[in-house]
Amino acid sequence: MCDDGLIVLRTVQNLLDGNGPVFNAGERVEANTSTLWTYVLALGGLQPWLRLEWVAVVLGLLSALGGLFFGLDGARRLFPDRRIVPAGALVVLALPPFWDYATSGLETGLVTLWLSLVWWQLVRHATGGPVRIWPTLLLLGCGPLVRPEFALVSAITFAALVLVVRPGWRRVLGWLALTGLIPVAYQVFRMGYYGLITPNTALAKEATQARWDRGWLYLVELFAAYWLLVPVALLLVVAVLVLRDRDRTRLVVVLTPVVAGIVLGLYVTRVGGDYMHARMLLPVLTCLLLPVMVAPLTRWTTPLVLAVVAWTVTSAVGLRPVSAEQHKIGAYGISDARVFWVDSTGKEHPVTADDAALIPGYLPELAAARARVPGPVVVVSLFGTWVVYPATRTVISSPGALGFPGLLLPRTETVVDDLGLASPLAAHSLPIASRPAGHQKELSVAWMIADAGAGSPEELAAAGSAGNGVVSAEAIGAARKSLARPEIREMLDSVRAPLTFGRFWDNLVHSFGRSRLRFAPNPIDAQSGR
Repeated sequence: MCDDGLIVLRTVQNLLDGNGPVFNAGERVEANTSTLWTYVLALGGLQPWLRLEWVAVVLGLLSALGGLFFGLDGARRLFPDRRIVPAGALVVLALPPFWDYATSGLETGLVTLWLSLVWWQLVRHATGGPVRIWPTLLLLGCGPLVRPEFALVSAITFAALVLVVRPGWRRVLGWLALTGLIPVAYQVFRMGYYGLITPNTALAKEATQARWDRGWLYLVELFAAYWLLVPVALLLVVAVLVLRDRDRTRLVVVLTPVVAGIVLGLYVTRVGGDYMHARMLLPVLTCLLLPVMVAPLTRWTTPLVLAVVAWTVTSAVGLRPVSAEQHKIGAYGISDARVFWVDSTGKEHPVTADDAALIPGYLPELAAARARVPGPVVVVSLFGTWVVYPATRTVISSPGALGFPGLLLPRTETVVDDLGLASPLAAHSLPIASRPAGHQKELSVAWMIADAGAGSPEELAAAGSAGNGVVSAEAIGAARKSLARPEIREMLDSVRAPLTFGRFWDNLVHSFGRSRLRFAPNPIDAQSGR
């Protein structure tokens, strides 16, 4: 597991507890990017004998293995009665990030399974006997629920399916209706329930912003770490040799995941990649490798496949990113998620939130600081010190890590972050250009103090002086004025006001404009309307 995987589980636990699919009870924020993964874990969590962390690990691993199976079987169907070897599958298996993220608690295993299932179904329509169309269409409709950007993959595969099956235009319209049934229904729910057109994480990470330079560096970092140009070039030659004589239908099938992978790769590069090494590019590699998951052995392909095997051994045994070798956050803010979490927890195989309970600077120090102030409090971290303020409700602003504090602190308390994953205020703040992809937001803690603190700005500043005394009355007062701005007040009402039919409808019709709301992270700037 990693901390980001633990973030998912607090939402799952709230869903199981009857608080809804939210990170904090009483605040309708969609803190998980993968809707389908959230509900899959919730189903797994209905059993009473296995902790949610282990549910996520087991289901993630099984999904990844299932994805490999369907990917291999799909490619096998292209080469009936041929002697084959799992050439492309070796590349996937040799990449440590594939296994790290499959058991991280994140949706990576589900991503592999969905991409491979979509490919498998398309191959079956092109090569097998009669195959029912409705399961394929429903599967395509699940794409945006696996990850929002997978709507691109669904659209490309839908077009390929039309070319393969060649239905009449009336049937195509019916197909579109069935494919859109689940994602459109959920999108209406999202807009009415959460008040946004995307998950809150898309706002926090500014998923529509172009950062080509960062994205290119993210791509180069992955390919350089594992010498990926070597197996990609070898398998490209294999693909040309074994697929050049395919008929038009099979050529469409082969090119579909490749085109989807290229488009998905362009999207990932455009948004700047991520701060987690390789994570956002693994689906791209999966798509590109699907047509050559297996390859026939011929006198021309055998040497190429043997070269891929040699690379596989080299990668599995000795190739690692610089951030993993040096045990630190690497260039451009990119880090090896597993190594970072192992180093942070001091555990060789951290799985549960309890494994992170003693990370320095978090829960033990937080408990000691809270013990000095009775009643509801706002607690923020200032330069490594927890500072406590009297409040109308308890709010914990956790710096950097959100997952393990969210799981270990009571779910009756609000736990937010300054990066915006679970905080509607931070998510709607303007990004900071110099920060790495995925961590572009950093909201002043004055907003949290002003939002839930009890007392005047001067009283709150004085209460905080027992700590570091660095949040001024001016900043708290400016945050209070900013919170009174009509558009910010309306945004907070969209997630905090009781969910009546009127509230749902208002959320729905104003979700587009609300999703565009941004304000300065510094409250002194924000109070003037910036």
